[in-house]
Amino acid sequence: MTNVAFVALACGLIIGLGAIGACFGIAIVGGKYIEASARQPELMNPLQTKLFLLAGLIDAAFLIGVGIAMLFAFANPFIEPLAR
Repeated sequence: MTNVAFVALACGLIIGLGAIGACFGIAIVGGKYIEASARQPELMNPLQTKLFLLAGLIDAAFLIGVGIAMLFAFANPFIEPLAR
């Protein structure tokens, strides 16, 4: 396998595993929000604010991974320049 193949494999792993992790994280946070709001309905609004903040942070971590994968895919520093 060449360096380009390894970079493509790494980009796929970064994006795929990041998406799975973000989905699990948002699902767990959402489930805990439903449980907490069922137990104490008067705290629903403050908990909803925290839920959206955490969902944004989880999603931001995934998008940073996508950005790093795209950096390696399109501006790869590991591929030797063709003009030497």
